[in-house]
Amino acid sequence: MTTAPANPALSFDPTDPVALTQALVRCPSITPLEGGALALLAAVFAAEGYDVHRPVFSEPGSPDVENLYARIGSEAPVFVIAGHTDVVPVGDEAAWTRAPFDGAIENGTLYGRGACDMKGGLAAMVAAAIRYRRENPDAPGSIAFLITGDEEGPAVNGTVKLLRWAHERGERFDHCILGEPTNPATMSDMIKIGRRGSLTGQVTVRGTQGHVGYPHLADNPIRGMVRLLAALDATPLDSGSEHFDPSNLEVTTLDVGNPATNVIPAQARAVFNIRFSDVWTPETLADEIDRRLREAAGNTVRYEVSFRPTNAVAFLTEPGPFVSMVSDAIAAETGKRPALSTTGGTSDARFIKSYCPVVEYGVVGKTMHQIDESVAVADLVALERITHRLLASYFAAQHRP
Repeated sequence: MTTAPANPALSFDPTDPVALTQALVRCPSITPLEGGALALLAAVFAAEGYDVHRPVFSEPGSPDVENLYARIGSEAPVFVIAGHTDVVPVGDEAAWTRAPFDGAIENGTLYGRGACDMKGGLAAMVAAAIRYRRENPDAPGSIAFLITGDEEGPAVNGTVKLLRWAHERGERFDHCILGEPTNPATMSDMIKIGRRGSLTGQVTVRGTQGHVGYPHLADNPIRGMVRLLAALDATPLDSGSEHFDPSNLEVTTLDVGNPATNVIPAQARAVFNIRFSDVWTPETLADEIDRRLREAAGNTVRYEVSFRPTNAVAFLTEPGPFVSMVSDAIAAETGKRPALSTTGGTSDARFIKSYCPVVEYGVVGKTMHQIDESVAVADLVALERITHRLLASYFAAQHRP
């Protein structure tokens, strides 16, 4: 763990969300590389009087990952802003119409890997927090940043360990906003107040290899696999709940490894993933899958099922004063109240929820992970204003007589 050095001169105003986004996009921080992004933010925070730390976490079999924790203020409540600076690879760079790490702006759009997911959202929130503290230097309460370089990777040396590290140091958090790109089309579309869980399993059906002309001497595992998969798909896992869509099982791989057309294979393998609602835990869901497979297999299908370890459980931040405060800030700046959603994939909110209530809100996510990833300049400006309004409302409410 290292503490950020005294702040060097910056070439831009960190309260400008567009300039800060450009500076971050120009850091090639492809997971697990830091790429200069955390160093840049550490310099920005140090200049504003934050206490800044950059712990590096390790795990056998995973790359070391640098993270950042910054806090200004010593009093409660502690409002946390979370995010990540790592990005996915650019893919075929020749297919990009603008260089992926230049941060070019054309016709009101800023292009670059991470512009949408999620350097733009993080930059806008950093800019808002800095502007708020500059305007309110004696404001009670604290603002903290949890920033990882391991969200797009294995997610073992990032937020989950950074939270544990901070907690062991005595840090306690009251509420958190995670700046993931939650909006489908416009900045007033959606807040994520929870996430579905994710469970991956594998079914292997054993057969007996043989010649297709002599089926009585073989046992085709594909027949058994069809029966088992049909049983998994025959009845919905649930009908959802107040804030969650029904759980969904998708078979993602079905393979027998057989290049020959005249050979009955020895085994068949299927991998499936379930995005599940808060009706289930990984354990109860695995038990239900086991039950369905046993009933379908009877005494005739020889199979094995296994489940990969998961840290992605379904969770919900119940609608209440904090969720309403976020929604109010969005509505005040955009003129429209956003929907409350639990859709989509997993995020680091699944770790944060164990330490404090967390919601997700950021820029429009249409181009995340795509060629020519981009963010509208107007959306960066809007998110900065929304976050600034939220901070002002939050601390005013906490200390209102």
